[in-house]
This record gives sequence, structure tokens and C-alpha cells, in this order.
Amino acid sequence: MKYIFLSLISFLFINLSSQTYWQQKADYKMNINFNDDEHRFSGIQIIKYTNNSPDELNKLFYHLYFNAFQPGSEMDLRSLSIMDPDPRVGKRISMLKDNEMGWTKVKSLTLNGDKLQYKIEGTILEVTLIKTIKPNSTVELVMEFESQVPIQIRRSGRNNKEGIDYSMAQWYPKLCEYDVQGWHANPYIGREFYGIWGNFDVTIEMDKKYTVAASGVIKNADEVGHGYSDKEVETKGKRLKWHFVAENVHDFVWAADPDYKHITKTAHDGTLLRFFYQENDKTKDTWTKLPDIVDESLKWINERYGKYPYPVYSVIQGGDGGMEYAMATLITGERPFPSLVGVTLHEFMHSWYQMIIGTNEALYAWMDEGFTSFAEEETSNYLVKMGKMPGTYVENPHEGSITGYSNFIQSGRAEPLSTHADHYMTNTAYSVNAYTKGQLCLVQLEYILGKEVFGKALKRYYNEWKFKHPTPNDFFRVMEKESGLELDWFKEYWVYTTHFTDYKIDTLIGNELTISRIGNIPMPLDILVTTKDGKKELHYIPIVLMRGEKIPDLSYDKYAIEKDWSWANQSYKLDLNCKQDQIESIVIDPSGRMVDVNKEDNIWPRLIPEPDEEKKK
Repeated sequence: MKYIFLSLISFLFINLSSQTYWQQKADYKMNINFNDDEHRFSGIQIIKYTNNSPDELNKLFYHLYFNAFQPGSEMDLRSLSIMDPDPRVGKRISMLKDNEMGWTKVKSLTLNGDKLQYKIEGTILEVTLIKTIKPNSTVELVMEFESQVPIQIRRSGRNNKEGIDYSMAQWYPKLCEYDVQGWHANPYIGREFYGIWGNFDVTIEMDKKYTVAASGVIKNADEVGHGYSDKEVETKGKRLKWHFVAENVHDFVWAADPDYKHITKTAHDGTLLRFFYQENDKTKDTWTKLPDIVDESLKWINERYGKYPYPVYSVIQGGDGGMEYAMATLITGERPFPSLVGVTLHEFMHSWYQMIIGTNEALYAWMDEGFTSFAEEETSNYLVKMGKMPGTYVENPHEGSITGYSNFIQSGRAEPLSTHADHYMTNTAYSVNAYTKGQLCLVQLEYILGKEVFGKALKRYYNEWKFKHPTPNDFFRVMEKESGLELDWFKEYWVYTTHFTDYKIDTLIGNELTISRIGNIPMPLDILVTTKDGKKELHYIPIVLMRGEKIPDLSYDKYAIEKDWSWANQSYKLDLNCKQDQIESIVIDPSGRMVDVNKEDNIWPRLIPEPDEEKKK
């Protein structure tokens, strides 16, 4: 019996230990020698890779992103076959010539000095290890490689449409992530990424005519000048070495152009803001106003979402639209000012949702793009309120997104939010899910939890999961812990189905109001009753599945918490405190936050009579 008891204790300990959170670590040191005449560079990469998992690793995988820009690549084939290809890609990859393609070739690879065997499958380098990497051990991987920069098509490349010479995003051999779900060696077909936390120490040697912008902190400002130092720099020869260090990040980006103008601003919290752009008639007035806008935004963002933890952030003209990276973004910059602010805010907010909270974007793009879109709309609304941007401040800045999603979800083209980013049937469904439905996940949670509790939960999520890789379960558990409500019902409907919410005011007879649930997603209801003498009373109907109620977040003359609505019951009868002839109007969801696909039947009396009601007349 003693042996059995001890074995049981050992089993429980091992089982619990295996569920303890862990993540891998990869520290990069890279030296790059860049030849702008041929658009090629050679590199030496040293990675200190720490296996914090409980598993012995007998394989390694690297991303070789540039290999996507070759005719016949998976990105090319996907673009040619999907019904609504990204117009930035289209057929362009299939038409690339040898000197326009992108590629990365590995010349050698060792682990602790021993040569490794490897093969390249498209954008993935597959490495089989002779000796396993033990748990809680650190190894040294040394790689020699060379690459050709493709013409600008998607994110990375040379000579973008605005004339930026080099947008060096997703440019280096990058170790794939290994976590509790195993390896994530996804081919690169144009979606987002998932990376390992670590430190980057990068030296880039190239012609001195270029100004280089990058992730991280410049370590040799006095040697390069170009706006990094006020000192006059004397260089020997025609080349410069640029040395950058970025700590506790999971990616590194850089860009280079001989015509970059480099301006800076120290934000109110000490963050150094850098801006790199080509000055011309389309940029000279707009870009000079960006520093103050970013600084003002940071005041709201730090308070609402969590403190920005890095010393520097750079806004860099380049790329093919807008794309976030560690401590920096690439954006196209020849835009009207509102558009320039919008794309800057969106990519800046990615510093919180992806660069600090590093979700697996292939699986949970909505936790990155959607949460960022939520924050972007809130921050834009804040800037209007502060008089920094034109427009009208509104209580609900997400109203347009609610309307757009309500229309799409009924189109028959919707797919579950749990769909892998690479495997959506259409780019449209991916975009709506990742950006809009992900955004509305937070809008719905604010409605369910109440504004104050939701705000605390959002901040708690940041503080508990920054510099980690949270999953949907991790996120919803934070929301549950802060609110005391059960939210598994909402998570299961919102993430794993294409169901929608639709409620209807059926009848008002005397003082009895009957409400029907038409859609499949149940929600708690705020019901506002306005009487003819101007009094307003809010009736709050929780649902049984929540196992609790929210703290009231709307202020009215009276507030009544009604009995719970059970999930299986399609209708609900509510006794009002006044009779029909005393009532001016009744509205379901007066704040407009609930994603109800048909809001016209949420109002009494009907603004637009239903067909059967019209017939009765």
C-alpha cells in the first residue's frame, strides 16, 4: 500500500508539473553584410537556444520567409487559387524573374560545434538532430546563410511603391516556436507569425549612403550619425556598421533608404519616439504632426491597456501597407493625415497585442488583430475627445463594426473564429474574423461584464500575460476571475461557431413585456423603459449560464435586476412597473454594444412595422 500511495503522489506531482506554464528562449546574434548592387546579403547567425520544455527535442525547424517569393511557392499557389486573392499579391509572384525573386540559402549549420543535417521544404528548414536537446538545457546554433531580397510584394522586399529601397521584415532564418502543442512550423503563405522570446543583437554593414531604421536601441550612434547622433561622423571608406540591440522581443525588423528623414520626440513617459520617412509634398506636413499624436495616444494607452515597457518605438515608412514588429512598424506613408494616424495607431497598438502579449497568430489571429482594432478605435475616439483629431466624440466607437459584422454573419460566408489563419476559404472571411469579430469579442465582454470590471480585466490580462503566449482559455479565465462570472458559454459560441445573437420585442400587453430569442447566442439584456413623463428605468436580465450579474454600468432613474433567463427558454416575460399607456418607448440594449443582427425589432413601438403587423392593419 505504501508503494502504491507514493506512486500516486508521484503521478499527481508529475501531472501537475507538466501543466506548469513554460516557454522557450532564443537569443540571436547576427552579423549581416549587405550588397545593395545585387540586393543580396550574407549573414552569420548565432542562437543561444534554451529548451524550457519538459521534452527532449530531436528536431528543429526554421522559417525561411524569403523563399515564399518564388514562382510555385505555397504563397503563390494559394494566391492563384483562392477566390479573393490579396491584390498586393495576385499573380505577381508567379511572374518573378530570377533577379526579382527572394531566397535564403543555408551554407552551414552546427549545434555546439557539430554539423547538422537539414533539408529545405519551401519556407521551412527541417533539421534532424543527432543528439537531442535535453529539457532545461541551452545549446548554441551557428548558421552561415545568404539571401536575395525580393521585389516588394508582401511585407518584405526592395523598392516599394513609395520608393523605399529596403523593407527588411521577416528577413532572417527564424527558429520556429515549440510549445505545449508541439512545433509550429507553418509554411509562409501571407499570414502572421509566432515567435520565441529572446534578445536580439544585430549588426548590419552596408553602404554609408543609407539611413537604417530598426527594432531596438542603437548602440553605436556616434559612429553612424544619420540623426542618431548630433555629432559629426567621419567614416573611413564607403561602408558603415549599424549595431542594434532589442531585449525581450520575439522578432526584429529593419529598413534602409538613402533619403530617409529622421526625426525624434521624447514622449511624456520617457519613451523615445523615432520617425523615418521620405520628405515630399505628400509627407512633409503630415509626418511632422505624427510625434505629438503618438505621444498623446500613449497617455491613454498606458492607462487603459498597460505601460509600454520598451525604451524606443520607431515608425518607419516602408512595406506594403502597415505591419507591426518589435519596437517598430513599417507603414506606407503617402496618405492623408487621418489615414496616416489610423495606420500608425493600429500598428502601435500591436505593440501590446502581439509584441508584448505574443499570441500564436496562426491559431488566434483574432486575439491580435481584433484586440488591436478595438484599441485603435478607442484611441482614435480619445484623440477626438482631446481635440487632437477632427471628428465627433461618441460613446460607442464600435458601432460601425457592429453593423458591418451583423451584415456579414448573415451572408452565409462566415467561418468559425477557431479556423487556422491559413485555411480560411476566403480572405474576406479571415479579415472579418481576425479584425472585426475579434474586436467585437471585447465589445461583447464589456457589455457582459460592465465597463469598470471589463477595464480592470483588460489591464489584468496584460499584466498577467505580457511576455508570454496566452491562448483563448488564458484570456477568458482572466475575464472570469476579475468578474466572478462564468464565460465558457460565450467563448464556445463566439469562438467555435458561426451562430449569432438576435432578440425581439414580441408584445406589450398591459404591463407584461414578452421578448423572444431568435438567434442562437444567448446574451444578458439591458432593457430601457422610458415613460411619458420622461422617467427612465433600466431592467437588467442576466442569463442562467453566467452564474452572476454585472455591476450596473449605465445610469438611469431606476435600475432593476430581473430573474435569470434560462438558456433553453426561447421567450421571457417581464413585468414592468407601469402600464402600456404610460410608456413612451422600450429599447433592448440602449448602449448599442450588443451584436444583435436585427436591431429594428429591438424597439417598441416599431419604427418599421413587420409584414404580419402591416397585414393586421
